[in-house]
Amino acid sequence: MPDLLQRGWDTLTSTPGLTALLVFGWLLYVIWLGGWIVLQKREPVATLSWLLGLALLPYLGFLVYHVFGPQKIRRQRLRRESSRARLPREPDGFSSHSDAAELAKLAHAASGLAPASATDARLLIDGGQTYDALLADVAAARVHVHLEYYIYDTDHIGTVLRDALVERARAGVRVRLLVDAVGSGQPRRFFAPLTDAGGEVTWFHPTQFGRIWQRPWLNLRNHRKIVVIDGRIGYTGGINISDHQDERRRDDAYRDLHLRLEGEAVRRLQKVFVEDWLYANGDEACIGQIAAQTPACDHGPVAAQVLSSGPDSSWEAIHRLHVSVIHAARSRVWLVTPYFVPGEAAMMALTSAALAGLDVRLLLPRRCDSLLVTLAARSYFDALVEAGVKVYEYGPRLLHSKALLVDDSLALVGSANFDNRSFRLNFEASVLFDDRALAAQLARHIESELAQACRVRPRGGRPLRERLPEALARLLSPLL
Repeated sequence: MPDLLQRGWDTLTSTPGLTALLVFGWLLYVIWLGGWIVLQKREPVATLSWLLGLALLPYLGFLVYHVFGPQKIRRQRLRRESSRARLPREPDGFSSHSDAAELAKLAHAASGLAPASATDARLLIDGGQTYDALLADVAAARVHVHLEYYIYDTDHIGTVLRDALVERARAGVRVRLLVDAVGSGQPRRFFAPLTDAGGEVTWFHPTQFGRIWQRPWLNLRNHRKIVVIDGRIGYTGGINISDHQDERRRDDAYRDLHLRLEGEAVRRLQKVFVEDWLYANGDEACIGQIAAQTPACDHGPVAAQVLSSGPDSSWEAIHRLHVSVIHAARSRVWLVTPYFVPGEAAMMALTSAALAGLDVRLLLPRRCDSLLVTLAARSYFDALVEAGVKVYEYGPRLLHSKALLVDDSLALVGSANFDNRSFRLNFEASVLFDDRALAAQLARHIESELAQACRVRPRGGRPLRERLPEALARLLSPLL
C-alpha cells in the first residue's frame, strides 16, 4: 500500500499541468466556500473551525459542510410569521418582581411569545408519572390532541399512546401528531392505524437528498416535546415517547423531568405547535380552526413564560434567557443538564456567579450517550472548579433532565440542553417560572439527585492520556 501511494504521488508531481490545475481548483474551493462561511457571521471560533476543516479536507469538506454545516432558514421563517400573524394576539400575563419582569420582556422580544401565567404547574419526575398523566388526559380529550416529539419509538409506550390516540380519533377528536424525521426514524406504517382512524401525522424535516444545491435539513432537528389537549392542558419538558425513559420497564431508563400545565400558558404552547405544524406541512386551513377551538384561559397565580427558539431566529431566545437568568441570580444557581458544552457567554455567566460567592452547582451525567460530548464537558471542569462551581456527576442512570434554578423563585425547565446544538441548531421549547412553590419543588428534586452524585474535585496532575482526549473534544465543541 505505501508503494502504491508513493507511485501515485510521483505520477502527480511529474505532471506539472495537473498539479497546477489541482492547486488552482483547491484555492478556488477554499476562497468560494470560505467566503460563504464567513458571510454567515457565526462565532469566530466556529467559523475558524469550519474553515480549517474545509481546507484540510478538500472537496470532502464541502460535502460535510453541505449536510452538517450551519444553515439559515428564510423562506420557512415567512411561513411561521404568517401563522403567528393569523393567530389571536395574546395579552401579557406575567406579573412578578422587577428582575423577573425584565426577563419576561427579554423573552417576549426574543421569542415573540407574550408573558403568561398558569393556574396549575406540576413537575413530573421520570416517564412513569409523565406517561400515566398524559394517557389519562388524552383519554379525557373532547376537541383535539396536538402532539410534537423528537423521539417517538415503536415500543410498548409508543404503541399504548398510539392506540389511545386512535380511540380518540375514532370518537371524533382531532388528533395531530408531529414527529421529527431523524429522531423518530421508525417505519411510517406504525402510524397507519392512527391515520386510518382520521388522525394526521406529519414529519419534521424529512431528509431528502435531491438536487446538489438544495441542502438537506439533516442537522436542524425539532427537539421539542409538546402536547396540547383541548387548548386547556399542556405538557413540555425533556421526556420523549420511549421505553428508554420509562423506569417501570427498564432499570437503565433515563432520569428526566417533564411539566404539566393548565391556564393561559397552554395557549402559548398551542401557538408554538401551530407554527411548527404549518411549517412542516403547510396546512394553513388549520389555523382558524385551532384558534376557534382554543378556549380563553383565566390568569393563574404561577407566572410562566413559554420560550421557543430555533435556527429560524437569530435571537437565540433560550440561550439568552439561560445567560440572563444566571446574571440575575443573588444567592444560588443550580444547573442540571445532560449535555454541557457552553459558549463563552454561558461559561462566563457561571464562573462569574461562583466568583461572586453565589452557590453555583452543576449536575451532569457521569457519562451521557455521546462519549465526545462527555469528554468535551469534562474539559471545562478545571476552570469551573477553580472559580468555585460545585460540579457533580450523577449515577447510576443516565441523567436527561434539563433545568435551571435561580434563587428562591426562578426556574427554567424544558427540552433545551446547555450546549451549542440546543441553543443554535435545534428547535427547542422551555418555560421560565417565577413561582416559589414550583422552585421549592425543583430544589428538593435537585437535592435528591445531588445525594446520588459524586462531586468533582480539583484534578491537577492528571496524566496526558486523560487530558488530551478532553482537549481534542473541546476543539470540536463549536460544531457539536
